Amino acid sequence: MNLYQELRRRGVSSLGEVGAHLRLSPEQYERCRNELTDLGLIVPTNPAQHGARSELRAGLRDGDVNGDGSGGGDSGDGGDGGGGPQQDGDTVAVIDPEIALLRLLHREREQLREHLDEADRAYGTLETLAGAFLRAGSLTRSDADVELLSDYRRIQQVLEDITDVIQHSLSSMHPTSLVREVAERVLSRDRRQIENGVRVRAMYSERVISTPEVAELLRRRVETGVEVRITPAVPMTMIIADAQFAMVPVDPAEPMAGAVLARGPALVRSYIALYEHCWHTASPYGDGSTPEQGGDGLSEQQRAALTMLASGMKDEKIARGLGVSLRTVSRMLSELMQEMGATSRFEAGVRAHRLGWVD
Repeated sequence: MNLYQELRRRGVSSLGEVGAHLRLSPEQYERCRNELTDLGLIVPTNPAQHGARSELRAGLRDGDVNGDGSGGGDSGDGGDGGGGPQQDGDTVAVIDPEIALLRLLHREREQLREHLDEADRAYGTLETLAGAFLRAGSLTRSDADVELLSDYRRIQQVLEDITDVIQHSLSSMHPTSLVREVAERVLSRDRRQIENGVRVRAMYSERVISTPEVAELLRRRVETGVEVRITPAVPMTMIIADAQFAMVPVDPAEPMAGAVLARGPALVRSYIALYEHCWHTASPYGDGSTPEQGGDGLSEQQRAALTMLASGMKDEKIARGLGVSLRTVSRMLSELMQEMGATSRFEAGVRAHRLGWVD
């Protein structure tokens, strides 16, 4: 800029005089002074100091020049006996850009070192407070811990914390569909995990995939790289991370009752065994082997359950025939009854015959 170029031409000079010479407005003057000072291109100085040093170098010493270059003997007026210029904050010396850059880099390096030291101290404090909680790989085979979570916000925060420390795998199963806001959060989490090399798997109940929003979510998850499978029945919501953490509902029949967080392989391995069994009996989504629904919108499992119901079988026998839990059968038949508008199991069987849903 013009102000800096003029200062370089003059050397040590009054910043105000140069600004007036260039006809800078007060606002322009303040802005230029602050910018040059921040960049280290100018520094306040005392011309008398420079004059004294020149005299020292020339070997010209007298009683009016002190050894520290302040001038003026010991009179305390700071002068040189002849009314020379005083340090008033307006006189500056110009610094070469290369020198200013090196000083700036040094200052930034020192600040960065201070920030790193602060971060190291904070990390050490947090690590001490956290102990074994949420540190992947810190739990031994004999370690086990269980925490009951009843607040929804706490559950979401724990899920976020767990996903932040995952290194190898994230497995989940979902008996119900996800609302749109949660779905977007899941997709964002998927992308982050897969970019970090984490294997992400998810299972859904086949009864929810007929919903367009769920179908779109599964399509997008598959495109992201998630392994998705569909199964006739999902026993409960479950999330497993790195064989170290597992989150399941307190009561599978009441998902909003809270969640249980299990930590440590000694506990999590049982959930892993259940998950792997369901995974290997499920069908990959999107490869043509997904369970199909007929023109009536029923899955093969639903049709089989209605057929057995219409033949007079009890719920316990239907559950054994389908290889699912009694609770799953009860839920499935209740949903079908509601869809058909039936008020009893017998009426549901009769209506299924009339609708042509069963032979």
